Amino acid sequence: MVILYLVIMNLLGFYLMALDKKKAKRQQYRIPEKTLIVTAILGGSIGIWLGMKQWRHKTKHTLFRVGVPLILFGQVVLGIVYFYL
Repeated sequence: MVILYLVIMNLLGFYLMALDKKKAKRQQYRIPEKTLIVTAILGGSIGIWLGMKQWRHKTKHTLFRVGVPLILFGQVVLGIVYFYL
């Protein structure tokens, strides 16, 4: 169940980054940065990070450039501690 949850959250994060980039190009209402960060915190950090790389989106924002990799690192550490210790 945990793996399915993480797959869904990462697909959602990847999709949200693509959608936000599309909306940015069209100058439409955007997805709040808070929503993107919360998605990363709730397990979608890989999807958000891959979306940043794929569409070169939010890469100049310190919150995303530094914050998302830190969230991902923290999640990996927590996963290692939880599953292996």
